[in-house]
Amino acid sequence: MTPGDGYVAPDGTDIGHVHLKVADLGRALAFWHGVLGLAVMQRLGNRAAFLSAGGYHHHIGLNTWESQGGAPPPAGHTGLYHVAVRYPSRRALAQALRRVLAAGIPLEGAADHGVSEAIYLRDPDGNGVELTVDRARESWPRPADGTSGVTMLTQPLDLEALLAEAG
Repeated sequence: MTPGDGYVAPDGTDIGHVHLKVADLGRALAFWHGVLGLAVMQRLGNRAAFLSAGGYHHHIGLNTWESQGGAPPPAGHTGLYHVAVRYPSRRALAQALRRVLAAGIPLEGAADHGVSEAIYLRDPDGNGVELTVDRARESWPRPADGTSGVTMLTQPLDLEALLAEAG
């Protein structure tokens, strides 16, 4: 069991949930529940909350166990780069973008990655958040030499065209 020994995680493996240390649970809930619309599945007073989409036990855990009143980590330090919230359709991503903009939350970027479309922002605690939708796997760009894998891109994303799909 060493890096490079050929082991590959089996199909069906995915990343389950993410727990974020937050300074103020109410403020964090205003973003994750109020803006992004994740359902509160359980709340432990003002110390923790567990949120999800679609009735799952939780996709995002928010807690103040070690961070009540704390400050975000300074730039240039290790830690979470971003957590991705993957939407089931381009229209759902457009609706989320509309809510983010209506809440006055600034965007840090937006990109067409070939395999997905993504919008980047920060939650109230400075955690990076990617709102994304995957393209169909059969349309993903592949290496020109025919080897396995994907060729991810970073191209501009037309936010006006995306917003037009919000309905």
